Amino acid sequence: MESTKLNLNDIMDQVSKDKGIPKTILVEALEAAMLTAARKVYGMEKDIEGHFNEESGDVEIFEFRTVVERIENAANEITVPEAADLDPDAQLGDSIGQRLETAEMGRIAAQTAKQVIIQRVREAERENIYNEYGDRKSELVTGVVRRFERGNIIVDLGRAEAVLPLREQCPRESYRTNDRIQAFVVDVNKQARGSQIVLSRTSPGLLMKLFEMEVPEIYEGIVKIEAAAREPGARSKIAVSSSDRDVDPVGACVGMKGSRVQAVVQELRGEKVDIVPFDEDPARFVCNALAPAEVSRVLIDESNHAMEIIVPDDQLSLAIGRRGQNVRLASQLTGWRLDIISESKIKEIKERAFRSLGRLKGINDIHMQTLYNYAIRCAQDVLDAEPAFLAGIPGIGENLTKRLKEDAVRVVAEEQAELAALKRDEEAQARREAKAMFEDQARRGTLLPASERLRRVRGVGPVTTVALEQADIQSVEELAAVPDLSVVSQKSGLEKEKIDQLRHAARAYLDKEVAGIDVEPSQDDAGPEDGYQPSDLLTGPPEAEPARV
Repeated sequence: MESTKLNLNDIMDQVSKDKGIPKTILVEALEAAMLTAARKVYGMEKDIEGHFNEESGDVEIFEFRTVVERIENAANEITVPEAADLDPDAQLGDSIGQRLETAEMGRIAAQTAKQVIIQRVREAERENIYNEYGDRKSELVTGVVRRFERGNIIVDLGRAEAVLPLREQCPRESYRTNDRIQAFVVDVNKQARGSQIVLSRTSPGLLMKLFEMEVPEIYEGIVKIEAAAREPGARSKIAVSSSDRDVDPVGACVGMKGSRVQAVVQELRGEKVDIVPFDEDPARFVCNALAPAEVSRVLIDESNHAMEIIVPDDQLSLAIGRRGQNVRLASQLTGWRLDIISESKIKEIKERAFRSLGRLKGINDIHMQTLYNYAIRCAQDVLDAEPAFLAGIPGIGENLTKRLKEDAVRVVAEEQAELAALKRDEEAQARREAKAMFEDQARRGTLLPASERLRRVRGVGPVTTVALEQADIQSVEELAAVPDLSVVSQKSGLEKEKIDQLRHAARAYLDKEVAGIDVEPSQDDAGPEDGYQPSDLLTGPPEAEPARV
């Protein structure tokens, strides 16, 4: 029985219809596939061309050779007599084409052709997807959840598939197969190996587009969303303005009885949304963004693009929000770095600043207030500030700047000495309290043995305990009060740096005992205690800093 010859025209028409790929692209793919297969069979050096015959619905492969008198390249040349057998009119220099039989190319060549066709069709599909969705970046799309791949959600958009990566999913949202999903297109990647369309449910753009759908005034351009900030799944803020005085931008977004904003909240699965009015004045805008907290005053540092927000003491927690959420969103919304300070704290900072600045010679209350307003809060700030900056402050000038710079060296040295003395007094007081507590515990019989307490110092294990005993150190107090690292290092065989770390850890252990914090026994290889800094015993006394003018 004679087999029916396959007509590729019908197949390509059907593929073109199903895949949405122009037939010309399929023809090119088919010709390229057959050409690749033919070269693999007959040799890469041959001059071979492939052409699709519309009438027969078949791809014809032709080998072309040049007519010459004497053959030098057998793959691409043919003699005159041989050419005359193929074409009686052939002359020297003509290119003679000879059709090759595709049926004789074999299974491997067919497999090669199949792979080339599949690759070309996939490329064409990707090009179609990019052409269709490339202009839809930053838009909302709706699809159906099809499957899950390593935490990513594959979404069917109808004519293409998109991916919702794990990083772009809200932590409180969950989906099942065939669920409807609405997402924001963040990227359309032409070169991606997997899904080309990348979606997001965490982008602020999703929030803005949802409001655009629900609020006609935004779509018409009367109300504009100036900025948006999100903590996906928890809370969001948007700033809105109106180009029409008669239209309240906040009211337009809220809707009658909150209907519009509730529709957005429902789509975001219960995420709270704050709508605040935008203001050209940065300070007013920040105050609006921190709502519902009330703001007393704002100090602006334009050079660092930062603001100090001073709020009443009872509004501090409201301004900061749960885990800093409110101030963090306000900072993202406005683009300014925000520091929230209570009125009592700012009063304390001001008093401390005036005490430090008041020690400078030739300065009065007006000077101190002016310096404070320009973020000069202590003598160290005067020392660090550029002379040109200080001289430019109203009421200061070059002469006073020079005197202040000179006197600031003295004041800073005095303050550092006072701070060091205060720290020594606090340490002495802590040791006295610890000693009193230990004596009390010893009287009541609840104090741990000295060796057991020593073993609870970070970095003191069995080996280190033996080494310290060789240096006559048998208690935490003796370790905390080591006066000379070299002597202890010589006797114990431990490095000076290790002993300095143990000395710091012993003092930290005494502080924990005073605070009633229970500490477990340590190991020899435990690292240094948190906050460890090499002491003067290890680094030597600091050199005197030269006076700066």
